[in-house]
This record gives sequence, structure tokens and C-alpha cells, in this order.
Amino acid sequence: MQANLRAPYLAKALTCWNWKCALLSATARSLVYLAAMTRSGTHGRLAIVLVEVVYVTLTAGLYAGVQQRALAIRSRFVGNSIVVLGVPAMAQVLDWLAHRASRAPAPQRATLAVAVFSALSALFHLHLMRSGAFLTGKGERTLAEDLRRMPRLTAAFLLKPLALLPAFGGRTERTADQEAAA
Repeated sequence: MQANLRAPYLAKALTCWNWKCALLSATARSLVYLAAMTRSGTHGRLAIVLVEVVYVTLTAGLYAGVQQRALAIRSRFVGNSIVVLGVPAMAQVLDWLAHRASRAPAPQRATLAVAVFSALSALFHLHLMRSGAFLTGKGERTLAEDLRRMPRLTAAFLLKPLALLPAFGGRTERTADQEAAA
């Protein structure tokens, strides 16, 4: 009887798993840790990176699945906030705890680098997922298709701040005009 009760929860958890993001996140975050630690004299670098690879591989898919589910929340602001703030903050806290528990604490420089990377990564995940890329389940494309779209999606993400500049310039000009009229 208990096994039957657990099966739906396991199936529900696995439907929230995003293997594409797990693979990419584990690779990228581990490289960030490795790069951040190259100049430090930290002993046990390999242990720190291995903890990161194992931990992120296990958790990144779940986090990305939660982020993907947050896109369906009626309030776009709430969904975006969960994707960009909630999940990365939770991930950072759990990451820190995992390193502490494994007795392979990451240096502050590496922790800061990964926190900055996580914030940018969350914004990028939001952009990719809102564009229909790196989704799993219903509407899923192949990993190869997603990777083929990456150059165009990356360029669009990097150019997005430039698209906001005219809006800021227009607001500044309107404010200056309003001040001159007053």
C-alpha cells in the first residue's frame, strides 16, 4: 500500500526534472568554480569541484523544473520572481550547506563568483524558457534543436539591455522638457 502512495509522488517529482538544464548547469557551474579557484592556494580543489559536479547534477534539474513550472503561474511577475530570485537563492543556500556538510567549503571568491553566475544564469534561463528552449515535457524540443538555437537566443539575450536604452533616453528627454516648460 505504501509503495502505491509513493509512486505518484516519485512520478510527480520526475516530471519536474529538467535534464537539459541539469547537464548544462553542472558543466558551467563546475567550470566557474574551477576558474575562480585557479589563483587561490586552496587545498582540496578537486574535492570542491567534485562536490559541485555531483551536487549540481542532482539538483539543477529539479531547480530548472521548478523554474519551468513557475512560467505557468498566472502572474508573470510572480513567475519571473520565482525563476530569477527564489530558485537561485534557495540553490545558493543549499549549495553552501552541501559544501559545509562535505567538509569541502568553497572559498569566498568562488562562492561570490557562483552567486553572480547564478543570478545571470537565472535571467538567461528565464529568457531561454520564455523563448521555448530547454524545456522538458510538453512542447519539448530535442537538445540538438535547443543547442542550434543557442547562438541566436544568446545574441538576443545580450542585446536585450540595448533595446531598453531608447526608452530610458526618451524618459530623460521628457523629464528635461517638462522641467523647461515649468
